[in-house]
Amino acid sequence: MSFTIEKRDKGYVLFTITRSEKRNAINYEVMNGLEEAIKRASEADSKALIITGEEEHAFCSGGDLSIFHRLHTKEEAYSMLSKMAAILYSLLTLPIPTIALMNGTSVGGGCELAAACDFRLARNGIKAGFVQGKQAITTGWGGGAILAEKLPAANAMKMLMDAELQTAEELKASGFIDDLFEKDALKSCEAYLEKILAKDLRVLQSYKRIWTRKWEETKLRERIEEEVRNCALLWESDAHHDYVKRFMNKD
Repeated sequence: MSFTIEKRDKGYVLFTITRSEKRNAINYEVMNGLEEAIKRASEADSKALIITGEEEHAFCSGGDLSIFHRLHTKEEAYSMLSKMAAILYSLLTLPIPTIALMNGTSVGGGCELAAACDFRLARNGIKAGFVQGKQAITTGWGGGAILAEKLPAANAMKMLMDAELQTAEELKASGFIDDLFEKDALKSCEAYLEKILAKDLRVLQSYKRIWTRKWEETKLRERIEEEVRNCALLWESDAHHDYVKRFMNKD
């Protein structure tokens, strides 16, 4: 399996991408696992969903190009992009707190996954970045629209357009990272969530509803759909296919 899902005694669901040999890149199996984790986390007695990656080298390196390189046309790309965008919107609007536990480097779609979570905790010393621009595409899972909701406009725009990796300290200063940790990732995350997990579930759900209601009213889902379609158009461009060929030859 490419993932594990665990219900922990402290009241949260833990989803782990177990593809360390692929830098925890997302394939279709991981997508299905995320759907299952979101479903299980919506059960009545779950107070949070934590998402992380196996080992310490990478949190998530985005979409697995060794799988997705087979997608050539905008229609083929749209099918994959829209599936993951729908998953991330479900994650974004899950009625309980969600945490991206960034135990290692996060690249491209991995940052989109992190952006869809309510909180982002990162190991001190890691790097992360929305590098899609270097691949001649944009964010395609809704991460750009989501980032625009969560960061000041100039910070989000520069992060997306620079398409560079940044240090954890830089990402904390920009507002993308909420807290840094040094040692045990899960213990650090549990400590960060301790007061939240102590609250009545209905309180957490009521507060989360404030934001989901805002996103519904501002038609975030429609803006994500536009982002998906724009990325699909760029996906079939020669510039992107040339990048993918270079990437595959490098590997």
